[in-house]
Amino acid sequence: MVKISPALLRISIGFIFLWAFFDKLLGLGLATEASKSWLVGNSPTSGYLQFATQGPFANFFQSLAGNPIVDWLFMLGLLGVGTAFVLGIALKFASLAGATMMALMYLSAFPLSNNPIIDEHVIYALLMLFLAQLDAGNIFGFGKAWAKSGIVKKLAFLRN
Repeated sequence: MVKISPALLRISIGFIFLWAFFDKLLGLGLATEASKSWLVGNSPTSGYLQFATQGPFANFFQSLAGNPIVDWLFMLGLLGVGTAFVLGIALKFASLAGATMMALMYLSAFPLSNNPIIDEHVIYALLMLFLAQLDAGNIFGFGKAWAKSGIVKKLAFLRN
């Protein structure tokens, strides 16, 4: 069970990111209604950035709302991190990207309302970084095959 746990955590985190991507892309009806999806022309970041940001960094984050570059970076980040974690590939790069996304979300809601220091964004970021160090992509994932691929040999930063 000890060897399986990192893989289950890795895959679970991947699905969290992929669900967020598909929900915002298609409007699956839970967090995002179909009429507010990215596919019908809505910004996947504007609702959160306009209305959920608070604290000393709120003005900065609110200024990013609806920016197409921010929308594309956010959506590509969700898709890339989610895919990498589910498949167990490029985990070091994906964990840095995911941790950066979590840090930005943490800062956008600072100060925190439930706990003055730690929230789920910090836990997710730390967990992603930890899983990358464990080579968690090698268990129930494509980490070993990925490490031998031509793209990884050319682009070493994609190594697990």
